[in-house]
Amino acid sequence: MALTASTMLPLGTQALDFNLPEVVSKKNISLSSFADKKVLVVMFICRHCPFVKHIQAELAQLGEDYANSDVGIVGISANDAKNYPDDAPDSLRDMAIELSFKFPLCYDETQEITKAYTAACTPDFFLFDADRRLVYRGQLDESRPSNGKPVTGTDLRAAIEAARTDEQVKGEQKPSIGCNIKWKPGNEPSYFG
Repeated sequence: MALTASTMLPLGTQALDFNLPEVVSKKNISLSSFADKKVLVVMFICRHCPFVKHIQAELAQLGEDYANSDVGIVGISANDAKNYPDDAPDSLRDMAIELSFKFPLCYDETQEITKAYTAACTPDFFLFDADRRLVYRGQLDESRPSNGKPVTGTDLRAAIEAARTDEQVKGEQKPSIGCNIKWKPGNEPSYFG
């Protein structure tokens, strides 16, 4: 496990379109799937990562709290399934069902969408406003598996609420910390130098 921080994509960046299979329904999900949502959370997660396991109940609660609202949420996993079978689509499907995710969890087989968003770690969070401009990126909250702080979702939830009311996201945006994305051999993105 390589401890990795978010790349902190520049605020104002336009959300990039995607068309990825959802692991439970097998239906393709794209940016237009959320056309009726005022804001959109794109999160890069996986099943095996201890940092994601640490917050997975809060991720499920986030989906529950914003189900049937003006907030769209999509999870994307891109880890190399050959070398990390816990992150293969069937295993991700089991995760989504076990945790009763109320948002689609998609698999990025080519890892191209994950690269386009400059996702670096699991978990990694991106929040887009009504114009699909990036208004928040970084951590869910201050909790980490080893620091004893409670998992609350405070940072992301505050950003969501600001975006829903067309307010600027206040406060320092801190990078998420987690396991590095498990890139396929030879597929590592250039933003890691």
